[in-house]
Amino acid sequence: MWKKLLLVGSLVGLLAALWPYAGSLYDLTGEEEWDGQLAGVVHWLNTAVRPQPHLAPNTITEYAGVSPFGMSTFLQQEVEPEKRERSLQLISQAGFRFIRQEFTWEDIEIHGKGDFVDRRNDPAGVDAWAKYDNIVDLAEKYDIEIIARLSNPPSWTRALPDEEAGTLAPPDDFADFADFATAVATRYDGRITYFQLWNEPNGNDEWGLGNVDPEAYTELLCTGYRAIKAVNPDAVVLAGALTPTIAMNGRNMNDLIFLQRMYNAGAADCFDVMSAQGYGLWSGATDQRLRPTVINYPHHLFIRDVMVRNGDADKPIWISEMGWNTAPEDIPANFGRVTEAQQAKYGVGAYQRAQVEWPWIGVVNYWFFKRPADWEKDQSWYYFRLLEPDFTPLPAFEALADYAASEQFVEQMPGWVFGWNRVRPYLFIISSAILFFGGLRFLAPSTIED
Repeated sequence: MWKKLLLVGSLVGLLAALWPYAGSLYDLTGEEEWDGQLAGVVHWLNTAVRPQPHLAPNTITEYAGVSPFGMSTFLQQEVEPEKRERSLQLISQAGFRFIRQEFTWEDIEIHGKGDFVDRRNDPAGVDAWAKYDNIVDLAEKYDIEIIARLSNPPSWTRALPDEEAGTLAPPDDFADFADFATAVATRYDGRITYFQLWNEPNGNDEWGLGNVDPEAYTELLCTGYRAIKAVNPDAVVLAGALTPTIAMNGRNMNDLIFLQRMYNAGAADCFDVMSAQGYGLWSGATDQRLRPTVINYPHHLFIRDVMVRNGDADKPIWISEMGWNTAPEDIPANFGRVTEAQQAKYGVGAYQRAQVEWPWIGVVNYWFFKRPADWEKDQSWYYFRLLEPDFTPLPAFEALADYAASEQFVEQMPGWVFGWNRVRPYLFIISSAILFFGGLRFLAPSTIED
């Protein structure tokens, strides 16, 4: 009798282990078509029974309880101040409380160390800080916090020409970066609190044309961190967002390996907030499939796992770039391809999921608001935009504005789900093993004849 009960219990355990916390196939897979959903279920089953990330959801993080609504902007490329103001006015009216804005090193300290005069178009020179001062003034006017991204070194910081080093390569002397960070933090002391040091140092040629180097990036990060904290100990320093990639080819490195090597090099003492990217590519915001080699919206859970395992559970993650791409059929789908209606649906869903499921997430910056012109409309990355250059809004912006500006009631996902997801693989293994050997016993002949 007990053997039958054991088999029945194991069958129940197996079904429980394979039962998802989702109300629909779309909620589980982020796929809208039946064929994608069925394939997604198979993928989910394959990943759900593997060891799950350690997320420490109950650990209190200091910079997680902020407004999640952030927007990536290119305001420094808007020539007319009126367009900068209209941009920030629309962003504020839409309910966004943060902008992630480049303070482009090569656009500020252009011609040489300590030289903040722009003589590229006027020999007499103009103040290189002027447009950035204007951005800060306007952000204050519209009650928007700035996350100042510091990157893009000028050519004079490297001995090698740009053709050999790459225009985004780090400076030869990291002290030059520290001095620039000091200059920005000092000029906007009390006005800018959040500083992000670099972007995607693990790939996409954002560490130049040489091999990426997590130890060197950690040194640069720590140098910049100390410089900013010396100006304002209350400043919040964000590590550069790592590009989610499985590539390991010198100029690109898997983000999880890169981050672990950063920790090995001492990065834990050099940032207050970790950054990650949140691209959905081909599936929607609800996709629950988790595998380190799969790039989807919840990929950052593996970043969180590395942080927790290295004793950094008390630090939050802010998502630097989140979005879906609507590239037309005649443009290569380098970043996935969705319809404008799906872009709107998935963008709202991304904020909802972050609010409901991920208490360690702070700001989620949508990528991106608009470009100043349509120069890049022949490139797939252009089609992440929310507004056309002439300020015509796309459906995604209107949907996000409706959601962000609304009064939201957010019911957190039950805490037991996190524990259950970690227990699930072990229940699957035990239940499967009992049923397997029980089946063998059932199939075996009761007697063996000579």
